[in-house]
Amino acid sequence: MTTTPDAPDVTITVIVYNDAERLPRAVASLLRQTHPNIEIVISDDHSTDGTPRVARELAARDDRITYLRLPQNSGGCSAPRNRAIDIARAPFLMFLDSDDELPERAVELILSAHAETEVDFVMGAVERVRVDTGRTSTWMPHLVAERRTVAGIEAEPGLFFEHLSTSKMYRKSFLDRNNLRFPEGIHYEDQLFSAQAYCLAKAFTVIPEPVYRWYIEPYGAAEAASISNQRHKLSNVRDRVYVQGLIDAFLVDSGHAGVREAKDYKFLKHDFRMYAGDLPFRDDDWLRGFATIVNPYLAGLAPGAYERLPRAERVVLQLVRDGRLADAQVAARGLGHGVGPRETSLDAEGRRLYWGGTVPDSPAARRELDLTELGLDSRPFPGAQFRHEITRLDRSPEGAGLTLRIRTYDPGLRLPVGPQVASLVVAPGRRRMTTRFRLDPVRPGVFEGEVTLDLTQARLPADGFSGTRHPLIQLTEGHLRNSGLLLAPLSFPHLKARVPYRSGTAPHMVTAEPEGRGAGRLQLRWAPVGVLAHVVRPVVRRVVGARVRRSARLAASVFR
Repeated sequence: MTTTPDAPDVTITVIVYNDAERLPRAVASLLRQTHPNIEIVISDDHSTDGTPRVARELAARDDRITYLRLPQNSGGCSAPRNRAIDIARAPFLMFLDSDDELPERAVELILSAHAETEVDFVMGAVERVRVDTGRTSTWMPHLVAERRTVAGIEAEPGLFFEHLSTSKMYRKSFLDRNNLRFPEGIHYEDQLFSAQAYCLAKAFTVIPEPVYRWYIEPYGAAEAASISNQRHKLSNVRDRVYVQGLIDAFLVDSGHAGVREAKDYKFLKHDFRMYAGDLPFRDDDWLRGFATIVNPYLAGLAPGAYERLPRAERVVLQLVRDGRLADAQVAARGLGHGVGPRETSLDAEGRRLYWGGTVPDSPAARRELDLTELGLDSRPFPGAQFRHEITRLDRSPEGAGLTLRIRTYDPGLRLPVGPQVASLVVAPGRRRMTTRFRLDPVRPGVFEGEVTLDLTQARLPADGFSGTRHPLIQLTEGHLRNSGLLLAPLSFPHLKARVPYRSGTAPHMVTAEPEGRGAGRLQLRWAPVGVLAHVVRPVVRRVVGARVRRSARLAASVFR
């Protein structure tokens, strides 16, 4: 049992609900802190699993840990945090979710920054870890790239994008003086709490070091997913829009209406953008409900916020606002990928180019759907925006290939009149497999062709290949090459085949399917089967791993 001084320097609240499995990991990350004089409050939102037992066992092992159990479930993060604030004994406060961790120097680093300058809170970088892949990245890296003290949110309104409450250490006196607590009974409480903290703080410090480790599980079970991963629910859309209204009212009431445009831009670029990327995968009823919820709010946002967005995002927003929901789905499949539209239209003077087959009726729609600035007919060929869609996909008669019917849209009329030579490119393992085919003109700006991808021709490594690849379509102009996504029908059934390889590699199971998110590309998944999967690959990995470890030890000894 560890004993610490009576007065802790920092109180860290760990909120938990039915998370007995991961709670010990979160608490262990606090016990490893290089600054040990902390108080840990496990605030349990009336869990019904083994969490109470686990929490009591943790508290029994270390005097720094207190277990607080709410008398009934609140259904959110706010009440557990607020009850812990009420009993906190330290002058500084931090918050941790039970499925996340603090890096071991987090408390030390933030306390040091507090000691250097009298500020209301200090925020640091957030390390995001994908649970499914283990990949790490930094949340909003451009906002925490350099160490600085900010004299109020007006000095850097772009910080509204960093709306996490868990990346910060607050002076308790700052929260108490402003009666600042987490709003109870609503979701997205972090966004309102953080906006209020930014506006009420006279000064705050930003440090670039990681102070929070956020585990992301994008494909977790729907019933266990975090609020942010429940975008498929219209109630989620409603909750997010409701909180934005509360933030807007607070900005006015607190005298910070001047940062409204920056906050609106954040909503469009971050919050709406997440839903926009999902639009192709929603049914008609959901789309109508979504438009009903968001459109009244979108109508009141600052015009300058729209003007700061990339054109592709402005197009999707306007199509939603105009009720052109099927068109919005088509436009959304190109977000972030430089995918062209299916159709464009010129105004009567031939000067302005618009998204869609007809010139928009209203001035607002003409302003937002204007693609002239994109230079579809003049940009360098490698960056030209084409659109490649699969209109039909079949398993080839021999069963080890795919026959694709592909339609290519050329909205800038970049391709010469007549048939075009295109290539279907995919690279499982280490070598590209390129299949050439012909695209025939259907009408100006539209081409169609058919290609058969013979999966037996892939040159896989001798120890097999396990992974996912997304085929590309390549077009050429002289010595220049343009590579574009290949969009799949979102509803075709998954096709599986056991594929033998002419190169001598053992058979693999290959699955063709539509990508379940983002643009919805054609997706091919390879998986070794039989002896290759269960014997050869494990042996190769062990041998290669041993060689890498030996090489690393040798290199280390040389440098020593």
